[in-house]
Amino acid sequence: MKQRALLLSTLLFGLLPSLTADDRANSERVHRITLAEFETTLTFWARKHPELLELDRLGESESGLGLHLLKITDSSVEDRFKQVVLVTSLHGGPERSGTTTALHFVEWLLGDSEEARETRRNQVLLIMPINHPEAFFRTDRFMNKAGIDPYTGGGPQHWDLSNLKYKSSDKAPEVKAVLEVVDAWKPDVHADLHGTGLQEYPLENLGDRTRYQGQIMFEVTGSAYSNYALRPWDWRVTEAMIKAGEEVGFPSDRFEADGQRSFHGPVMNPISDRTWRGQPNFYTAQYGYAKYHTMVSAFEIGWEQSGVARLRGLLRIGNRRWQNEWYEGYPVDRVKSFVGHFVTSYGSTPAERRRSRVELWQKQGQFTQAILYPQTDGRDTYFVATSTAATAALSKNIDEFLAGVSKRDDVNADGFQKLIRSGPEVILAVDKARSGDQEINPIEHGIGFRLRLPYRNPSIDAVKLNGDTLGKSATDGWQSWFANGFTQIQINLPPTFATKHDLFMISCEYTPDVVRRIGWTPPQQVLDQLKR
Repeated sequence: MKQRALLLSTLLFGLLPSLTADDRANSERVHRITLAEFETTLTFWARKHPELLELDRLGESESGLGLHLLKITDSSVEDRFKQVVLVTSLHGGPERSGTTTALHFVEWLLGDSEEARETRRNQVLLIMPINHPEAFFRTDRFMNKAGIDPYTGGGPQHWDLSNLKYKSSDKAPEVKAVLEVVDAWKPDVHADLHGTGLQEYPLENLGDRTRYQGQIMFEVTGSAYSNYALRPWDWRVTEAMIKAGEEVGFPSDRFEADGQRSFHGPVMNPISDRTWRGQPNFYTAQYGYAKYHTMVSAFEIGWEQSGVARLRGLLRIGNRRWQNEWYEGYPVDRVKSFVGHFVTSYGSTPAERRRSRVELWQKQGQFTQAILYPQTDGRDTYFVATSTAATAALSKNIDEFLAGVSKRDDVNADGFQKLIRSGPEVILAVDKARSGDQEINPIEHGIGFRLRLPYRNPSIDAVKLNGDTLGKSATDGWQSWFANGFTQIQINLPPTFATKHDLFMISCEYTPDVVRRIGWTPPQQVLDQLKR
């Protein structure tokens, strides 16, 4: 009977557009969570699932409301074997469906489904359901008492991006708590949940609208309209989340793709009316990206079922082997790139790769990269210098380059000279370091490199480092596999090697499995005509 009554009510709302929001609120109300209900529920969950959930009070708002962190994972599996995901609701308060999605998400994670169990075995889930308790329980406004929105951190004047410091921690405990979690865990992924907002109602008009059913919003996945930099760097991750929502009936907007607009930039100011409305910015959730190469993603959520489905779509990536990677987990291990070549993290466990990723990410601005150019079929090169002295050896002029590296003790001069001189390349294409000339400490946690050969099954004749042949190894050498149309060549150099070197000159000699020719010949009639 209750289901029939609800269906009838829904049909009547569709047939009687004269019903006001207040009329609907009086006929069916959203339960407004109280502070006591929220905190008692957290304690209840922690007592019911001690093997899965750890509850921590990180601090409190200016008026003493608690800022809580839930760690959900399978405690029988060591954390070092797991990916780390942080879920926040930085606009929680007026945007209530983001926060309530986080609570539904906790219930799913603590459930008995095979997918939830698999996720707990493979990942550590750090969830901050209510990041702004003052807004959620009292004000329904974005700003805290100091006038700071935790979502943005208050704007650029509150950030020291040169040193990646937040300058207003004393005024924004809500931001401080999130940043402390990011610093402690260095998550692989940070998902921030937004939703239906009450902030558009002036306080004098808010009334009981905090409880009416039927307020919705246009759902979007993976980014924010106001800040298009707040998104995963891989559009395929966004598409996986969108697909998970579509499978349960909820579509998502695709930002500039659906709007058919190009991105904006300062040079394009004269035609700004023809570009995407969003601008790159720096918000709280991007702190993890800037400091630790954390993948970030924003969600706009109209219905909690949709939000949970899309979060599950994200978590499935962490449980699987990504399209072109060797290990299971999120695609977060490439820290620098140049013309399709990559510096990658090192390690056989998620914790090892995370430690390596963070170190390399914070140092990569001082790496200089180079390749032999133009590129030649049958060989590939990737040279990376991690110090000022090593960078000096990477001269654009081939003769100067060979003269410089041949003087180094860590280079097999004869073998390297022969390799370089055997090809037709005429220059070294160099991508100079961008973060100044100061020296960096030796690399402590290993380093990896990725080459990609444009053939399905080439014969790998030799992979060399500084002129010396490397063997096959997942920990001290090279490995290969086919993915995304390329034969992927991964070079893995352990801490014992990486800490003693500052110049890594990778070369791969291979024989293609097919012969490809380029060029074009005019029609024979044209050639005949030209001979007359």
